[in-house]
Amino acid sequence: MTAPVGGDAVADPHRKDMVEPAPVVLDFNVQRIEDVVLDGPPALMQRDLMSPYVWRERDGRWGIMVRAVLRPGATLTDTGVIWAGWSDNGTRFTMLDAPSIVPGPEPHDAGGVEDPTVVRTDDGYIVYYTGVLADHAHGELGYASGPTLDRLEKRGVALASSKSEGNAKEATIDRTRDGAWRLFYEYAADEASRIGLAIGPDVAGPWVEQPTPFMPRADGWDNWHLSTGPLLTDDATRPVMFYNGATRDARWRIGWVAFDADYTRVVSRGIEPLITPPPADERGASDIAFAASVVVTEGAIWLYYSLEDRRLARALIRRS
Repeated sequence: MTAPVGGDAVADPHRKDMVEPAPVVLDFNVQRIEDVVLDGPPALMQRDLMSPYVWRERDGRWGIMVRAVLRPGATLTDTGVIWAGWSDNGTRFTMLDAPSIVPGPEPHDAGGVEDPTVVRTDDGYIVYYTGVLADHAHGELGYASGPTLDRLEKRGVALASSKSEGNAKEATIDRTRDGAWRLFYEYAADEASRIGLAIGPDVAGPWVEQPTPFMPRADGWDNWHLSTGPLLTDDATRPVMFYNGATRDARWRIGWVAFDADYTRVVSRGIEPLITPPPADERGASDIAFAASVVVTEGAIWLYYSLEDRRLARALIRRS
């Protein structure tokens, strides 16, 4: 079974703001940005698009799973459905005729399904997703599996919310050196979004909570909210997360943070955002850029993300 393709340092477990004396020299920049376009049935094309999880198959095809949301002004029936599709070039995808994961009937995802994360296995696919309760306000991490993207079956809750860590969502998966599952996730605490980390023996745990991987920076663009993003693991000694950060008024941008091989400390962190949404136009678009997946192919790093909670893009990233 394989996992998805995909300067602060913590010297004291009670201090998350200590700076390493000799930080790793690392940086990323955007070389170009491309639109990501979906072709599909009317039920999909009448919705806005978010959370594009993209990967490569062994046969060269590009796969995608995406959250499709009702447009502003529509009667709220759900917070999202999850659709899948395929592409030959990574920018234009032909979507399936029907969604792969829909809300209900179980209570933990009756209100909507969001934020797909795909794990390719020898037997097919495991998909983590955020299940939203019928109140449309609270979520838990669910998962589904199956041999193909149109034959997925829900398996239950992978990580439930708790009193201290509410609204668990936005899974990012990696594997430890001994084959255990490393799960990053977003949770709500103190009127903010935070990033948690847990390790477990299987896809649904049981999970053992780990130290908080990193925190907001009081003087930064990410001074209030943090949310998980995809992992760049082509260099196993220095994994990088393209994470999502925001101010208290939820102006979301995409940044990056690098860890040591076992994610025990941060070795480098970008000062400025890597990706910032374009200026709002006359439609009053949301001031949001939100990373969802990264694909490394033929030496190129492609970061997939959503803009304004309605459209998809990818960026060619250069590492230096």
